[in-house]
Amino acid sequence: MKKKQQLIRTEFAAAISQIANERNIEPDAIYEAIEVSLVSAYRKQMGELQEDRYYFTKLDRETGEAHIFRAPATQIDEETGEITAWDESKAEEVTPAGFGRIAAQTAKQVILQKIRESERDQVIADFQEKIGDIITAQILRMRGPSVVLDLGRGQGIMPPEEQMRGEFYRMNNRITVLIKSIEETPKGRMIVCSRADTQLVVKLFEREVPEVASGAVDIARIAREAGVRTKLAVRSTQEGVDPVGSCVGQRGVRVQEVIRELNNEKLDIIPFVEDEKLLLQGALAPAEGLVISLDETERLATVTAPDDQLSLVIGRGGQNVRLASKLTGWRITVKSAEGEIETKVTGDEEYEIDTYGAGVIDPETREILIQNKLTTMMDIARFRHKWEDHEDIPAPTKEFLSEKVAIFEKEEAEHQKNVLLRSVRS
Repeated sequence: MKKKQQLIRTEFAAAISQIANERNIEPDAIYEAIEVSLVSAYRKQMGELQEDRYYFTKLDRETGEAHIFRAPATQIDEETGEITAWDESKAEEVTPAGFGRIAAQTAKQVILQKIRESERDQVIADFQEKIGDIITAQILRMRGPSVVLDLGRGQGIMPPEEQMRGEFYRMNNRITVLIKSIEETPKGRMIVCSRADTQLVVKLFEREVPEVASGAVDIARIAREAGVRTKLAVRSTQEGVDPVGSCVGQRGVRVQEVIRELNNEKLDIIPFVEDEKLLLQGALAPAEGLVISLDETERLATVTAPDDQLSLVIGRGGQNVRLASKLTGWRITVKSAEGEIETKVTGDEEYEIDTYGAGVIDPETREILIQNKLTTMMDIARFRHKWEDHEDIPAPTKEFLSEKVAIFEKEEAEHQKNVLLRSVRS
């Protein structure tokens, strides 16, 4: 019987040594897992244990031989009942006969689980140092609305709020993502990746534009609505370097590579200037002939635009003026030449839906719309079934959205008609 137990110990120790070498895991982590698992195995075999006794394992790290001991508790947490101190000098061995075989079988499962956790922790630690960097990832699968990514040594997750609007994620496709954070979840720590973060654009320019990577060109400000449009204000830190030209590249080759990585997201690159009016003028491009007045106290910019430039200043769904407000840090009011106010933005709006009906779209409904990628009126009009049938969206909000859709569809039909007429005339 003793020979059989020794054989089990030997095989067990050899298996641990092999796993430690192959998985590149610290031996201490494995030994600790063994000790915990052996006490667990003992509990399963013996059933109820004395509550005033602390049970622990003494493991011979040379031979793999283990013994179970119990010691009288000297301190117990009143709230949890957990033993926090014990008298090891009065410990007695309670290893049952034939325990080696049962322990090996039970411990194997627990140890492998601990090893997986330890390996996952090492991966997490490696990626902790990569937060803020970009990486090429492969799409593994969808987990509800989230995308699970293969990052090489580990897996990451891209929740809906970190996805680009209008992108469809297919298994095995490769995409560039930003390592955004490490977050605690019910399933443990997860690597959160992003395609929506502004830093993804910055890192792509660092990769494609040597002047940005070296610091000769600085991206001073950036505003983004992921999947649709980004505005960048760039400046040179070295004399003789053209910041906009450097980012664009010969025949646009550099900026086109960034656009390709962003799935054809529009990019507006403007020179950064200290003059606030000139910066606003550049941020509101391509509109021209604008008259800008600034209220320094209220940090409010009033922009008066010619009638034929109004649509360009505001942009579809207010996008152009909204991004300009984010980029410059000014609240912007746009007026027509006749003085009629066409739109107001604060710069705090993250999506087009944030400009609709203050007090109508509550935070819970907003989160539902974002989860379903319904962040613009075009999305809301195209995918009506996603919100019309949603039980958690209040009826007044549905009525409000229906009215907005009706106005949008009428304006869109008029727009398409004008496009067709211009096409025929040309």
